[in-house]
Amino acid sequence: MPDSIESAPPPGGDLLGTDRPAIGRIVRDMGERSYHAAQIYRWIYTRRAASFDAMSDLPRPLRRRLAQRFTLRRPEPLAVQQSADGTRKYLFGGFAGGSFEAVLIPEPSRVTFCVSPQIGCALDCAFCLTAQLGLVRNLTAGEIVGQVLCLMEDAGTGPGGRPVNIVLMGMGEALHNYDASLQAVRLMADPGGMAIPRRRITLSTAGMVPGIRRLGSEPVRPKLAVSLNATTDEVRSRLMPINRRYPLGELLDACAAFPLGPRERLTFEYVLLAGENDGPEDPRRLAGLLGRHRLRAKVNLIPFNPGGGLPWREPAADRARAFRDDLVRLGVPASIRRNRGRDVSAACGQLALSGPPPAAPD
Repeated sequence: MPDSIESAPPPGGDLLGTDRPAIGRIVRDMGERSYHAAQIYRWIYTRRAASFDAMSDLPRPLRRRLAQRFTLRRPEPLAVQQSADGTRKYLFGGFAGGSFEAVLIPEPSRVTFCVSPQIGCALDCAFCLTAQLGLVRNLTAGEIVGQVLCLMEDAGTGPGGRPVNIVLMGMGEALHNYDASLQAVRLMADPGGMAIPRRRITLSTAGMVPGIRRLGSEPVRPKLAVSLNATTDEVRSRLMPINRRYPLGELLDACAAFPLGPRERLTFEYVLLAGENDGPEDPRRLAGLLGRHRLRAKVNLIPFNPGGGLPWREPAADRARAFRDDLVRLGVPASIRRNRGRDVSAACGQLALSGPPPAAPD
């Protein structure tokens, strides 16, 4: 994988997505006083300024010079669809072209943002509509962070407001876009910046073993969720081609080596497909896999979300409950995810740039 982009100059003159050391170099190269770098950084990530003109404690000449040399763009929201359950799906236009989706899930005690690290996806999981797009391109760190800033503004979150959970499990595979995804995580988790606690940031992967191992060595790392979806290599390879390269044993070894905090658990996501991976023997095999690898983990069961002509079916509710109850009896913490936003194709696996086109300008 390529080297980290931390402290890299902003590509194309965009400051959004740029970290504190790089902003410090920019300010120094402009011949300005070093303390202005901290002011600019706070304005971008703490105060969420959308323009240099808003940075009122900077000298006006400096604001003008910044506006001449750099941009402070966010992804442009092209359309928003709202579900009957309050979930909102956003269609964004990217800095370098292309469009992608993100989801806001409101709850009484918190709000969850499901953001995308890529446009499309290269991994071709058989049950995921995003896979049908193929990989269009990686998003930049600024485009990833920009989704969060836009959703925070729309949700009205701020200091003293509802806690924000961030999940990098929208369109694409975050570990296929490792450097930009981790740059975004560092910016979100920085107490002097966006100040989103690390425990509230989760990165989801289909099982990129080298990326999992690399992530485990990061000084600032998100929580890890792994999309498992099968209990045998035969079934998983059929559903997720990545398993042919990184089979279950190798994947779970990497997960077992991933460092966890004292009360932290890995999350294994398991999409339930009727008649395919939800048989009565699957909970026993899953518990056995986790036990053999001594994994401190929980399982999040996700009934399949239909759409796009995919051949799978959602299991009956009693079958999903039986799967969960069997895991719990076997000592594995497990829950069934309530699928939000299905009616606007905003649920897990449904992000595929579907829905009404953006409204034409007046």
